Parts: sequence; C-alpha cells; structure tokens
Amino acid sequence: MQNYDVLVVGAGPGGSSAARFSARAGLKTLMIEKRPDIGSPVRCGEGLSKEWMHEGEIKPNQHWIADEVKGARIFGPSEKKAIVLRAEKAGNEVGFVVERDKFDKEMAAFAAEAGADIWIKSPALEVIKENGRVAGARVRHNGKMEDVRAKMVIAADGFESEFGRWAGLKSIILAKNDIISCVEYRMRNVDSDPDYTDFYLGSVAPAGYLWVFPKGEREANVGIGVTITAAKDRFDVKNYLDNWIKNHPGYSKGKTIQYITGGVSVSKVKDKFTLPGLLLVGDAARLIDPITGGGIANSYISGKYAASIAKEAIEKDDFSQEMMSKYERMVKDKFERKHLRNWLAKEKLATLSDETMDKLVDVMSEVQVNDISTQAILEAVQQKYPELMKELEDLI
Repeated sequence: MQNYDVLVVGAGPGGSSAARFSARAGLKTLMIEKRPDIGSPVRCGEGLSKEWMHEGEIKPNQHWIADEVKGARIFGPSEKKAIVLRAEKAGNEVGFVVERDKFDKEMAAFAAEAGADIWIKSPALEVIKENGRVAGARVRHNGKMEDVRAKMVIAADGFESEFGRWAGLKSIILAKNDIISCVEYRMRNVDSDPDYTDFYLGSVAPAGYLWVFPKGEREANVGIGVTITAAKDRFDVKNYLDNWIKNHPGYSKGKTIQYITGGVSVSKVKDKFTLPGLLLVGDAARLIDPITGGGIANSYISGKYAASIAKEAIEKDDFSQEMMSKYERMVKDKFERKHLRNWLAKEKLATLSDETMDKLVDVMSEVQVNDISTQAILEAVQQKYPELMKELEDLI
C-alpha cells in the first residue's frame, strides 16, 4: 500500500499543474499517467494563448514553441474578408503554436522538480472510498496492482473523465451539440502565413470551424471541428476537411505527415465537479471554452486552484463536500460567466446562414474590435446591418 497526501490521476497540463503546486505546498504528491509517454499521442490543435502564463507561472520556452503568431484572422464563408485580432485579444487558441508533446513533458517536469512522484504506464482502475469519501485508487503499476491511499484525489483524466464517473459524478454530456468531433492533419509544403492562426466559419464546418495553425515556414496543423449533430457519420467530418483542402491550392499541394482525431466538449461549466475527497480539473470538469475549443490554459489554472484547496483541506482535516465546494466556487468565479456567454454565442452561430455569417465578418472587419465578445459583435452589427438585430436579439 502506498500513502500520499495527494493523488493526481492524469498527467496532462491540468494534472501536472495540480501535482506541481501540491508538491510545492509541501504535500506528498503522486501523479499517475496511463500512457507510457506523457504528451503522446497528441490530440490537440496546439494553439496556445500567452495571457494566462503569468498566473500559471510558466515562461515561454523555445523548446516547445513551433511558431509565435501576431494574431488571428477569422474568415467568413465567402473568405472575402477577415476579422483580424491581435494575439493578446484573440482567445485561448492564439499566441503560440506549440509542440504539445514537448509542452506536456515540460509541465510534468515542473511537477517533478517541485517534488512530486510520477508513475507512467500506470492506469487507475478503481476508486477507493472510505467513510463516504474518495480516499485513493487501485492502480496497475509495474505489472502489479497497488492500492494508493490519499487524503485528496485530483482527477485530470481528460475528456473521457472515467475516474469521476467511477466515483459517482455524472460526466456524460447529454446534449449532442455540446460535443465536437475533430480531424486534423499536420501538413508540410503548405502556404500558410506564419504570422497568423486562421479560422474559417460557415458551412465549410457546420456548427464549428476550420483552422490553420502554422508551425513555422510551410508547415501547419490544418483541422476541423464539427458538432456530432451536424455529422452524418464518422467519415463526414474528414470529408468536410478534405473538400476544403482540395479547393485551396496552397494546401492541396501539401503532404500530410500526421493524422489526428478526437472529441472535444463545448458545454457550459458543470454544476458539480467535486465529491468529498475528490476534485476534477480541466477537461474532466468540462472547462473547455465552448466557442474556441481551447482547454490548455483552463486546465492548468484549475489544477493550481485544486492544489490550493487540497492544501487547505489537509491542513484543516476537512474533506467534506462543503470544503470541496470552495474549489467549485473558485473555478466558477474564474470561468463560468465567460463560458456561459460563449456557449450562448456558439449555439446561435450554429443557426446562422452563410450569408448572415459573411455580414457579421464584414461588419467586424471594418471596425476596431478589441476582443471576441458578444457585446462587440452586437454593437458593430447595429451600426451597419441593423436588420440582423432581430435575428441576433437572443444574444443580448
């Protein structure tokens, strides 16, 4: 039997953050990862904003930066005009394009340097409960079963969120329009602009968007996300992406060197993502931005918050739901208002025609917009296309 103050399940950015800040606080910490290689396989567009890094205590490192961009361009369906936003105002996906496997490994290294133990190829298989609270996990490690007891467990096991579900939390996303199916190619010999991440809206990516994230000269991640309600079958999303590439000579001449698929939740922040002795962070807590699909920054910050509550709970020997709810309030104070606004915008954008979408892009390409916000969109539309206000009034 292994005994720890904190057990972290999952070694993505959220898990590494939770382990790093727990260990730094003087807590005996173990982080486990089911895969043999932290950060692999990559299931990510690899776009990353800069604005959160100070709070996360992360300094940019050229080791994991593939490209640094000036901003983002958002194209309407006709692609005649684009909204151009500076990187610091363009959301969770813009600033750096990273090598995600290298980034994740460095985040795990920060946890190790702070004193956390790390077990790779060590999946959690069962929740241990004692006296009505989560008290650890049964883990397969080095070919044998280990009971890892912990005063606090932090689950950072991503989109699938198995551990929370095993413990008794409802993690299933019931609304199918809150799940995005994604396909991405890493391509060489393409004509992407290394200064901008590009986003394409409209029927090219129904109820989602298509993206180009440059990875230096003549290389880019070219991907698409489509809600599962808009896809007829599992090949439909790939067909949308292939058709777009075929119609753009700068990309149709490119060569695919990596093929990635995956799912992303784009729901509102969950009402409940804790149990006595258990905190969920990052994707497991559904903290992905509903309109951009960005989740790295939110995962890391929520991991830091979880570590602070774990420290307080252990110091006070209080693992009650009331104590765990302090973490929920911290997370909701940070993310819930923005996520709800972006979820409503996401829902509305999915209903707009290509013609209306082009008008929105036209408006916003001609005015000074300092941030992607519903309020900014509405004010700009009121000035140029007041006839659209009726269609957009439920966003007010």
